[in-house]
Amino acid sequence: MTINLDAIRSCLEGVIPGTMATADLEGTPNVSYLSHVQFVDSEHVALSYQFFNKTRQNLLVNPHAMLAVIDPLTATHYRLTLEYIRTETAGPLFESMKARLAGIASHVGMTGVFKLLGSDIFRVTAIEQVPGETMPPPPPRHNLLASLRQVSETVRAQSDLDTLLNQTLAALAVHFDIPHSMVLLYDEPGSRLFTVASFGYDPSGVGAEIPLGDGVIGVAARERTPIRIGHMTSEYSYSRAIRQNTMQSGLHAALETEIPLAGLPDSRSQLAVPLLSGTRLIGVLYVESTQDLRYSYDDEDALVALGSQLGMAICILQAQSLAEDEAQAASDDAAGAPRGEPVVVRHYPENDSVFLDDDYLIKGVAGSVFWMLMCDFIEKGRTEFTNRELRLDPRVRLPDLSDNLEGRLLLLSRRLVERNACVKLEKTGRGRFRVVAERPLKLAEG
Repeated sequence: MTINLDAIRSCLEGVIPGTMATADLEGTPNVSYLSHVQFVDSEHVALSYQFFNKTRQNLLVNPHAMLAVIDPLTATHYRLTLEYIRTETAGPLFESMKARLAGIASHVGMTGVFKLLGSDIFRVTAIEQVPGETMPPPPPRHNLLASLRQVSETVRAQSDLDTLLNQTLAALAVHFDIPHSMVLLYDEPGSRLFTVASFGYDPSGVGAEIPLGDGVIGVAARERTPIRIGHMTSEYSYSRAIRQNTMQSGLHAALETEIPLAGLPDSRSQLAVPLLSGTRLIGVLYVESTQDLRYSYDDEDALVALGSQLGMAICILQAQSLAEDEAQAASDDAAGAPRGEPVVVRHYPENDSVFLDDDYLIKGVAGSVFWMLMCDFIEKGRTEFTNRELRLDPRVRLPDLSDNLEGRLLLLSRRLVERNACVKLEKTGRGRFRVVAERPLKLAEG
């Protein structure tokens, strides 16, 4: 091919529908519009299979086709010669196309009509530009390679998880012009992701959970593939109802323990990138914008590359904390005695949710960790703790693999700060922290 498929990916964003020509065994042609064409690699594209129509019938008997696409920025026309290979009805490519098709359908008022039945994979054997008048391409918003280098340097320079996440998301705002982003870590035993860091949101949404396979974030995590949507879609949106905390019945079942996911109410472009270390899922980097088609194939490539580095950095920092802690123990300075009315720390064993008086704090493994800390703090007078001892304490019930303890402690610490709680976790050294309470505390079960 004299023209590389990589160079015309802007034609495959779904802005202008492609036109496909097929023929039956007698050579009778058929032309139809396509709602979605997806770039797969430098030699393949995937087309959406939505109906068993004449195009589909022709492909099954004659795998050769011609595809016409138009660059929405320059109005350049291209003709692609295709050869049908196979159809995929599940997996990363199918889920990515399904999400993008849902966005296109919602944008054009065809939700419920555009339903992906399969992803038809084609080999591109030739590309030619159709003669005609074109426009010059607009200047790029920024140099993505330079931006990636800057943010990668930020990732490389960090030595603890808290700073790594904060600095990386702040660097995305500066160098990629992405002012809204979040990182969620994977809780393998619970088959869910929990938000540990966000940028540009108020409230932060730290502690919010997404089940594996739910929405853009959950699908990206489950399939280990980036999911990018360029138009608003109700099918992949998240409910952000305001949490209502009620004690009318006095029962735990009446308490709302879900933290709303942070997000833009008018989000129109979304990109979720899995954070991987080898084949292990670490979490998801999620960005969004109020602009249609804000993230291109090139943005996706850059953030996937960054996601690989970020996933490995998180994994390395977690592994370092598993090693023997050689840092000096922090001096046990006497803190001022807690004053004021006692705060009840209430624990519900069925899901390890914890409340401070009537205010929900946290649940799950992070809740189990906090309850253990409070028991030792109140009953034994302990203030100093280490990550290592938490891993060995059977009361915490950490999973055997991928315990994500550092992420859970970071989540817990940020939740305490965000809730302006009377208890804080203060880092005192490598893998060490202390519990500080501003008011007296009382334990209560159930």
